[in-house]
Amino acid sequence: MRAVWSFWSRPFQDHRNNIWCKPLHHLLAWGLSVQAARRHYAETVLITDRPGKKLLVDQLGLPFAEVSTELDRLNDADPDWWALGKLIAYSLQDRPFIHIDNDAFLWKPLPSSLAEAPVLAQCPEQFPRDVNYGEADIDRVFADSGAQLPVEWEWARSRGEMSYRMENCGILGGSCPEFLRYYAQTAIHWILNPDHAPAWSRLMNKRNYTVMVEQFFLSACLDYHRHHPGSPYRGVRVKYLFPSWDQAYVINHAARVGYTHLISGAKSNPSVGRRLEERVRRDDPAYFRRCENLLSQRRS
Repeated sequence: MRAVWSFWSRPFQDHRNNIWCKPLHHLLAWGLSVQAARRHYAETVLITDRPGKKLLVDQLGLPFAEVSTELDRLNDADPDWWALGKLIAYSLQDRPFIHIDNDAFLWKPLPSSLAEAPVLAQCPEQFPRDVNYGEADIDRVFADSGAQLPVEWEWARSRGEMSYRMENCGILGGSCPEFLRYYAQTAIHWILNPDHAPAWSRLMNKRNYTVMVEQFFLSACLDYHRHHPGSPYRGVRVKYLFPSWDQAYVINHAARVGYTHLISGAKSNPSVGRRLEERVRRDDPAYFRRCENLLSQRRS
């Protein structure tokens, strides 16, 4: 199984750099994520753009076995769609893989039962049907503009369930890259198709809708194709590292499976940042110094 990371630099430069307590912590997280996973997965791949390659490979020296600047194709895309880089990375895979967010750390290899699953993800997330996380807004603007929504989205939204499921993509991959390519290519087309631009233009801040397109749409594709008698992906199922969102953040459980994900506010927490600094300074002092030197050069 190959380990894949993605970095689209434009969203980071535009707004996502602010989610870290210090710029140093973003760089340290990259080093720790890559070094932790490459102990278990020798085939490491970075999907990025030219500025991302300059930062992560040329300046910081991260040891990826393969580097692609395929994300240069997003130079004219709206950086509010920050998950587009991840979607393109998923769409490029042609063998079993695991995509790892740069704020996620695999201290142990995945259990074989999970690594061999058609689709694997961190954990499921449930949200009540009567709470709008952006899905109703997307329905509305596409209806108003007359543009066509993906059939999987329409099917999932038409079901009369009390709650919806999203797949947390701190890690995402599996042994069926064909399905994940289909899902990712459909999502990319949905976002970038010029025919859909009038609909998307009615939503002022795309950042609020990116998770729905990446994570809820993945659940919709999984459930639709698992049940559709004519789908080439019939029977494809997802397995999780954690059975629920709550279990993913029980410290003892996370330690047992060997996984940490600095989700949401954790990245801006000063105590988490100090622990990150201590860990990298201890485990990889040369990399720590490269990060400090790079930031010092930028300030001077």
